[in-house]
Amino acid sequence: MSVLVDATTKVLVQGMGKTGRFHTDMAIAYGTNMVGAVHPSRAGQTETFTGETDHSGVVGRADTYDVNVPIFRSVEQAVAETGADASVVYVPPPFAADAIMEAGAAHVPLVVCITEGIPVTDMVKANRFLEDKPTRLVGPNCPGVITPQDCKIGIMPGYIHDSGRIGVVSRSGTLTYEAVHQLTQVGLGQTTAIGIGGDPVNGTDFVDCLTLFNDDPATEGVIMIGEIGGTAEEDAAEWIAANMTKPVAGFIAGTTAPPGKRMGHAGAIISGGKGTAEAKIEALTGAGVVMAPTPTDMGSAMLEALG
Repeated sequence: MSVLVDATTKVLVQGMGKTGRFHTDMAIAYGTNMVGAVHPSRAGQTETFTGETDHSGVVGRADTYDVNVPIFRSVEQAVAETGADASVVYVPPPFAADAIMEAGAAHVPLVVCITEGIPVTDMVKANRFLEDKPTRLVGPNCPGVITPQDCKIGIMPGYIHDSGRIGVVSRSGTLTYEAVHQLTQVGLGQTTAIGIGGDPVNGTDFVDCLTLFNDDPATEGVIMIGEIGGTAEEDAAEWIAANMTKPVAGFIAGTTAPPGKRMGHAGAIISGGKGTAEAKIEALTGAGVVMAPTPTDMGSAMLEALG
């Protein structure tokens, strides 16, 4: 079992430029079913990907791949011809919100936006547009979503992931990788890892992901990685205390960040005395979350939470 994506997910690429092509190649090598791309000026063309799979030598998995990805003029056309049920957006910042809304207009169930630097006002408009659409947005400014061995949407390095029993949700991309790697090393593995992104206006949030993992029979525990800025972690703590039936471990980045100074993500800023690491840690601890004191302790914190 997993959440959001699995081996049957059909993925569409919006933005088959240099970055989009590179990560599409990596996704296909991992075994992701990439069914098409959208690039208006290249409609009717085909992009070919060949190489050795990440699972070469594994019984039941192909050693090499040779995949032709058709390019379409619009998301609507691509969905009609391929049956795509997920999209990944690598479109440059000035046009990324429009790409998200185009996918929403085509009723793509899952849109994962990797693009960093999208103007906040653009994302406000995109989120409002998606309110009455059957589309879940993950991101923007996120590493993506991965169900180990089955489907990789985004820029996460596949080799550090391993199938297992822990769900991962994080605002930080690099700390997602660190948590995943530690879970793999201690033998817990992951059901699905979700990078929700660190922008102040995004799609899927902590509570959304915690709800998915809480309802997933294969997920036995969750690691939640937050950072300074906003109140998403406090909202999650409140939800955990009232609803979570599975153990949760956590980490909050930015304990040494000075107020008023932006650290990394656009949303990672303490303002008006709100969004401090201390307040988030206190809220999560009060909700029964086992907090890791440093990034290197996330795997051991999850083991402790599991008992």
